Amino acid sequence: MKQPVVIIGIGEMGGVFARGFLKAGYPVYPLSRDDDIQQLAEQIEQPALVLLAVAEKDYPQAVRQVPVNWQPVLALLQNELLPRDWQQPGIDNPTVISVWFEKKPGQDFKVLVPSPVFGPQAAIIEQGLAGLGIPVDKLDSKEQLLFELVRKNLYILTTNICGLETGGTVGELWDNHSILMNRVFDDILHIQQHLSGQNFNRDRLLSAVLTAFDGDPQHKCMGRSAPARLARALEIADEAGIAVDELKRIQQTQT
Repeated sequence: MKQPVVIIGIGEMGGVFARGFLKAGYPVYPLSRDDDIQQLAEQIEQPALVLLAVAEKDYPQAVRQVPVNWQPVLALLQNELLPRDWQQPGIDNPTVISVWFEKKPGQDFKVLVPSPVFGPQAAIIEQGLAGLGIPVDKLDSKEQLLFELVRKNLYILTTNICGLETGGTVGELWDNHSILMNRVFDDILHIQQHLSGQNFNRDRLLSAVLTAFDGDPQHKCMGRSAPARLARALEIADEAGIAVDELKRIQQTQT
């Protein structure tokens, strides 16, 4: 029998991964916020994988509660994720997947583009998702992973924040509001470069984001978290002294 997989957080996304791992023959142990993580870590000392799939708001606390013996096989998935989000809690070398499929209540998952993954347990992630027909792109370096994380962050933040003003879909955003989108994209890119400490090729990132647009042109721009994402981006920009004129203008129109 294969070593078990532990999934911390069994929401919509965690449920998809659980199905995949079970289909691949891994025993799966789900953990909710009320379960005793330390107790299970004593019972399962060497799992094949520990997937942290908690809600976005619960991530900062949850990542700090991962038992030491589980950290070498820890895998992370989260929106707005960057290396500092695991380095600050002291996680050295996690497996990280940038998820490009969505799962809504009452519906099966929908793939936009292949989901990039990098890290020691990437093969297990790939194996689990392959059984469900979800494509995965195994990366070769931390540099590639960083690019993919920034790409996903640009997609989420740009579409959500533009959606506060335009509504509609990502296809309509590019077709009808490309000037607005480019301005917001640039503001978010400056923030991402500050947070990651790296400079990126703008045109390459924009092309990668538009490829994701093509994967689902009918994807809605604005999610429920859009106002909070805008507020957080402005807070980071203010602290760093980054000029984000378009984000500020959009905020003013929302008040």
